[in-house]
Amino acid sequence: MLFRKISSYIEAHLRSNNDRILLIEGARQIGKSFIIREVGRTVYPHFIEINFVEDDEGPQLFKNVHTTEEFYLRLSTIAGEQLNGYRDTLIFLDEIQHYPQYLTLLKFFREEHLYRFIASGSLLGITLHKTTSIPVGSIIRKRMYQLDFEEWLIANNYGEKALIHLHECYEQEKSLSPEEHEYLLSLFKRYLLVGGMPDVVNEYIETHNIAKVREIQNSIIDLYKEDAAQYESSADKKLYIRRIYDMIPSQMENKKKRMVVKDIQDKKGDRYDNYKEEFEYLISAGIVLDVHAISNPRYPLSESLQKNLMKLYLNDVGLLTSRLFGLSIKAVMETEKSVNLGSVYESVAAQELAAHAHNLFYYDNRSKGEVDYIIDDTEECRVMPLEIKSGKDYTTHSALTHFVSNPDYHIDKAVVLSNEREVFRRGKILYLPIYYVMFIHAKQAEELDEKDLIF
Repeated sequence: MLFRKISSYIEAHLRSNNDRILLIEGARQIGKSFIIREVGRTVYPHFIEINFVEDDEGPQLFKNVHTTEEFYLRLSTIAGEQLNGYRDTLIFLDEIQHYPQYLTLLKFFREEHLYRFIASGSLLGITLHKTTSIPVGSIIRKRMYQLDFEEWLIANNYGEKALIHLHECYEQEKSLSPEEHEYLLSLFKRYLLVGGMPDVVNEYIETHNIAKVREIQNSIIDLYKEDAAQYESSADKKLYIRRIYDMIPSQMENKKKRMVVKDIQDKKGDRYDNYKEEFEYLISAGIVLDVHAISNPRYPLSESLQKNLMKLYLNDVGLLTSRLFGLSIKAVMETEKSVNLGSVYESVAAQELAAHAHNLFYYDNRSKGEVDYIIDDTEECRVMPLEIKSGKDYTTHSALTHFVSNPDYHIDKAVVLSNEREVFRRGKILYLPIYYVMFIHAKQAEELDEKDLIF
C-alpha cells in the first residue's frame, strides 16, 4: 500500500473528540476513497461506504433522500447489522457532490450524533457555491493531492533515515554528496515522467513500463474531460472547458506561459470574463492549478492578486509529460539540450507548493520581467520569491535580481531551484537543488504549537 501523509491527519481526527465532519476534497483519481477506506476500517469496527455515483447508476436508493430520518431508514436496509452507534460506526459518503443535498444534511448528521461520518468529493467548490444551506461550522474541509515527491521517494523504498538526513541537509543549507545527488536527481526525473497519481505510481513500481504508465495517464486525462460533460449542462461550456484543458501544455510553452484567452475560440478581443465559469470548473475540480499575477508583492499576497492574469498548470506533472513526450523518456532522463524543460520544472514546482499548502502567485512587471513564484512567508510576515531553472544558466535571473533589490518589497530571502548539486548563498538568494522543493512547506494549524495559536 502506498504511504500517504494525509492518513495520519484523517486518523487523528477520527480518534479525536472533534465531532465536526471531515470532508476530503480533491481531483478524481488521487486516492481519496482508498485512503479513507483504509484508515476508517482501522479505527472503526463498523465501516459503511456509500458511493453516490454508483448509487445513481444503480438502485438510486439514496438519490431522492432529503431528511436524516429517511436516510437512516434506507441505510438500515443495506447495512442494518453494521449500525452500532456513534463510537463504533463510521459512515463514509463518497462522491458527495453527486447528491448535493447531503452537504446540507451533514449539519444534522453531526447534531444527531447517531453515527460518525466522513465524506469525500470533487468539484466541491462549485457544489458548495450552489448549495442553499452550507453547513458552516459542522464540517472541516481538507484538500488532498496526489503523491508528492516525498511520498514518491517512500514508494520507491527511499528509507526513513535517508529522508531525515535529506531534511537536515536542507535545514542546514548543506549540499549532498555527488553520489547522493545523482541518485536523488534520477528519482526526481522519474517522478517527472510518472507523476503522483496512485494507479500510475503502482503501475510504475510493478512494471517500470512507460507504455503502461502512459496508458493509465491517458485514461485519467480522458476521464477529466468526460467529467466536464457530466457536470455541465451547456454544450458550449463543455466544449470550452475541454478546449482550455487541451490548451494548457502549449500555452505553457509561450514566452509568458500565461493563458491567452483569445486562443480559446481564436477570437480577437475575447476576455477572461467570458469564461469565468469554465476556469472555475477546472480549478474547483482540482485538475488544474491556478497561479495568479502579482504586480505589487506585499504580504499577504492574496490582497493584491490580479484575477484576470493567471497561468494554469496541469495538476500532475506526469500527465503533462505524457502529453508532451508520449513514450519518449530521453528528453527528461537525459536532459536533451534541444528540449526546453522549463514548463515541466515549473509544473512540478507548482504541484509541490500547492500540495504543501501554499497559495500560488507569480510576479509580473512589464519593465522588469517575471518571477516564477511568490509565496507568503507566514512566519516572517513577508513574501519570498522562487525561480525555477531547468538549464545550466541557473545563476542568470535578471527579474529576480531586480525583485530582491527593490527596497519597497522588503525581501530577506529568495530561492533558485535547479538541477545543480551545490547549495550556496549569493546575497539574498539561496541556490538549492530542485528536489529540495519537497521541504518548502507552508505552516498549517495542525503543525503549529498551541503557544503559536494564543494571543
